Amino acid sequence: MLDPVTLDQLRAFALVAELGSFSAAARQLQRVQSAVSHAIGALEAQLGLRLFDRAGRAPALTPAGAELLVRARALLEDADALRQLARELAGGVEPAVALAVETIFPVELLVALTRAFAVAHPSVALRLHTDTLGAAAALVADGTCSLGIVGAAVDRPGLVARDLLRVRMVPVVAAGHALARHRRRIPTRALAEHTQLVTSERGGGQTPDRGVLSPHTWRVSDLHTKHGLLLGGLGWGRMPEPVVRDDLAAGRLRRLRLEALPRDEEVALTLVHREGRALGAASRWLVARIETLCRPAQRRRAERAPA
Repeated sequence: MLDPVTLDQLRAFALVAELGSFSAAARQLQRVQSAVSHAIGALEAQLGLRLFDRAGRAPALTPAGAELLVRARALLEDADALRQLARELAGGVEPAVALAVETIFPVELLVALTRAFAVAHPSVALRLHTDTLGAAAALVADGTCSLGIVGAAVDRPGLVARDLLRVRMVPVVAAGHALARHRRRIPTRALAEHTQLVTSERGGGQTPDRGVLSPHTWRVSDLHTKHGLLLGGLGWGRMPEPVVRDDLAAGRLRRLRLEALPRDEEVALTLVHREGRALGAASRWLVARIETLCRPAQRRRAERAPA
């Protein structure tokens, strides 16, 4: 049995309540006023309730009408979302997109990306997976994610890669740490006396020891923890420059000059997806937006680079 209550009736009800006038609602709906009055009357008859008090110059919601208006608006929003989703699916937009992101990717770019995605594709669910080193690429290789922002050095056969940007890794230590007192380049033998904090893959995966200069290491699987340990003075380590920029400016962390690393390493990030796998419209939008966002960031990095 079909429900006699229609979306047109609910829309007329919501508009009259919002505009406070049957005639104003009729103009908005591009209908004659009698049609709107009939729709409201039919809705009241079907619900068995009076929605408006018509005694005054303008229709006023009854207590029952005010209660029902909340649910009516929710139903209308759901109906609009349903139509939007149907339009996007018909146009080849996938219902969900999963993106793997290497943790050194600048968070301000990630926020800008996701904010724009929410506006462009409000009905598409975005699933973000943040991980380190090869783990982010593995999520794309095994099909968990359709796209990934990963380190260029990660060797993953079957992935198509596009260059994005480079992130400078800087050695830092807490301002109160003994290493912070060095004014000249620190020899490796001096580093061997202190704990180095090193980022490793989750799950105990083997990671390259490039840049590990101390026999005393603590290994952590996420940058948030490493950042906190560095600020707590529990060791020294290399961090993405955007992550520690404010700490360096405020004096909470000090940048180290190391004999073994006369220049800061730059980690190249790439955008990857599986070879031969067609991307949906929302994923293609993400690819274009990521590349657009990274171009000015790369220019700013080049401008800040020492001559």
